[in-house]
Amino acid sequence: MLKTSENPPCVWPEAESIAEFEGTWWVAHTKSRNEKALARRMHNKSISYFLPMHWKVSRKRGRTFRSLIPLFAGYVFFCGDEKDRLEVLKTNRVANIIVVNDQQGLVSDLCPIERLIRQGADLRPHKYIKAGQKCRVIAGALMGAEGIVSRSSGRTRLVLQVEMLGQATSVEVETDFVEVID
Repeated sequence: MLKTSENPPCVWPEAESIAEFEGTWWVAHTKSRNEKALARRMHNKSISYFLPMHWKVSRKRGRTFRSLIPLFAGYVFFCGDEKDRLEVLKTNRVANIIVVNDQQGLVSDLCPIERLIRQGADLRPHKYIKAGQKCRVIAGALMGAEGIVSRSSGRTRLVLQVEMLGQATSVEVETDFVEVID
């Protein structure tokens, strides 16, 4: 298990938003449990990437452990040119590279997730929802973000989906801050 300081940053380069990354977006489908190692290699090669992560708390033998784990297990998003794509393939940590046909769509899906991570929101993996009401946040830090509302343990959560992966994440929202999109 890595110390907190040994984890790669979620976004590289850290000062930029992923919306400002230049180049073509790809999704690296990693070999099992290789997301952070791949991100460290990309960091060392100055390849722009986004690896959304969240804290998982577990107990073992009476001790509590906190682990920073990928939000979308098995995937690292990266942006660059053909040379960068080949560098990622050379790492031997990738099972497949997924071509992103809708570049702007992927960035639009990922930007609210990046914003929440930078704000320290408590994100966690969520089942991808195909049915449900599509909603827009009308107030607060997520104003303008669109997603599907779900209820979990009596709380309202906004599900933010990454269409091309068929995966999603969710964040708790105030019901008053959400409006239904027709």
